[in-house]
Amino acid sequence: MAVQQQVSSVMTTQGSAAWSTGLFDPYEDKKTCNYAVCCFPCLQCQTANDFGWFFLLPLLDTLACGLVSWKLRSSMRERYDIRGSRVDDCCMICCCYPCVWCQMHRELRIKK
Repeated sequence: MAVQQQVSSVMTTQGSAAWSTGLFDPYEDKKTCNYAVCCFPCLQCQTANDFGWFFLLPLLDTLACGLVSWKLRSSMRERYDIRGSRVDDCCMICCCYPCVWCQMHRELRIKK
């Protein structure tokens, strides 16, 4: 009887970098904070577009229960080699949805 060993994979990116700004750093970039307050959907669409995605995709987030946000944040972490995991991304989106979008918007502005 042969014994099979299963290897479980954890979706963690051991990136070398951290996010350029913290999740709760609205004062790092007041322009982004004001933009989010005045027109949050516009900020989402611009962020997706700046990342190279179809700009209207974030508007489906309401129907997809945050799935678009989760995938964008995970993709951004992988592209820019940022530490974290998909579970972390999911928790952040569930708890701090607007702050996550502001952080992603700031990250893209810094990386450009």
